[in-house]
Amino acid sequence: MAPHQPLFRSFFLGGFECSTHRRRDGRRLDLIASTHHDLLAEQDYRQLGEHGIRAARDGVRWHLVEAEGPGRYDWSPVLPMLRAAQRTGTQVVWDLCHYGWPDWLDFFSDEFVTRFADYAAAFAKLAFEETGEPPILCPLNEISFLAWAGGETGHFNPCTNGRGPEVKRQAVRATLAATRAARAAVPGTRVFAVEPLVHTHGRPNVDADIEPAIRRNAGVWEAWDMILGRNAPELGGAEDMLDAIGINFYWNNQWWLHEGHDAAPMSVFDERWIPLRDLLKRVHDRYQRPVFLGETSIEGDRRPLWLRYVAEEVMAAIAAGTPVQGVCLYPVLSHPGWDDDRYCPNGLFEMPSRNGRREVYRPLAEEVARLNAQFDAMRTAGAVPSEAAE
Repeated sequence: MAPHQPLFRSFFLGGFECSTHRRRDGRRLDLIASTHHDLLAEQDYRQLGEHGIRAARDGVRWHLVEAEGPGRYDWSPVLPMLRAAQRTGTQVVWDLCHYGWPDWLDFFSDEFVTRFADYAAAFAKLAFEETGEPPILCPLNEISFLAWAGGETGHFNPCTNGRGPEVKRQAVRATLAATRAARAAVPGTRVFAVEPLVHTHGRPNVDADIEPAIRRNAGVWEAWDMILGRNAPELGGAEDMLDAIGINFYWNNQWWLHEGHDAAPMSVFDERWIPLRDLLKRVHDRYQRPVFLGETSIEGDRRPLWLRYVAEEVMAAIAAGTPVQGVCLYPVLSHPGWDDDRYCPNGLFEMPSRNGRREVYRPLAEEVARLNAQFDAMRTAGAVPSEAAE
C-alpha cells in the first residue's frame, strides 16, 4: 500500500466495544450484546454518518459463530451487521477475535491456530459474498494486552499466570495463520494489527530504573515485530503480513516507575510526558506502514478535551510528515464496565436508546464537527489523503 493511499472513508472512525472474553470468575462478556449494538447496528452506523463518520471498527464474535464445534459456523450473529454496514455505506474493520474464543477450544493447542485460520478464511468469503469487496481484518486485537491480562496476570482467558510470553507467541502464530488463510480465500484482503502504545519512564536520576524501563518499553514492539518476522522468525512472520498499524492510546498509556518498580499512570502535564506526535513518528519510522489511532477515549466531561489533544497531536504529526490516516473514537458508544457493569460514559453516543436512536453527547459531537472541519482543510491542502473509495 502506498504511504498516502487512504485507508478509510472518513478521517474519524467509530469503534464499537466488542470484547467477548471470559473473566477469571467464568463469566462471558459480550459487549456487542450488552450495548444492544447487535440489534441497532444499522441505526448506529447511520448515526455515525450524521457526524461525518463513515468508517468503523466492529467485531465478529467468534465464540458465537463457532459455538457448536469445529467448522460448524452460524453466521447469524454477524450477517445483520455486515448487511447494515453495506446499506449505510459504512466501511468496517472487523475484529475476528477481540479477546474471546469458543468454549470448546484450548487456546494453547495447535488446533487453536488451525481453527482460527479456517474461521478467518470462512469469514473473508462471507464478507466478500455480502459486500463484493475484500474485507479489512484485525485478526486478533491487542496481542500484547491479551498476553498481559490473560497470560501474565490471569485477569481473563486463558486465565494463566506467568505465561505471558507463551500467550503472545501463540496469538502471533494464530494471527499469521489467519492472515494467510483469509488472503488465500479472498485475494486483496487487508490485515491490520492494532496494539497499545505504552511508554514507561524511570524516575529521574535513579539508575535502578533504567533496565526495568527499557525492558517494559521493548515489549511494546514485540507483537508487531513477530508478525513481521523481525523477532522470533520461527513463528512464520514476514514483512508482507501487515498492511497497516493501529495504535491504541489513552490518557493512561504513559507510566512512571516508583519504589519496587511498580508503575503508575503519568499525567499529560508531566514534563517527561512524550508528545503523541513523537510516538506516532517512532512507530511509522520503525515500520514504514500507514498508521492510525485505533483506539482513544476518556470518561466523563473530559471527552472533548482529550479528543482535542489527540487530534491536535495527530495534525502536528501529519504536518511533520508522519502519514497518520485516521482517528478511531473507541468506544464510540458508552458501555457497561468489564468488571462490575458500572456505566462507562466515554462515547459520542450514550448507551440508552429511544426509538432506536442513541442519545448524543453534545460536547463531544461539537468537538468532532470542529475537528472534522480542520481535517477537511488539511485534506484540501493535500496534507491528508482523500477518503478511500466506496
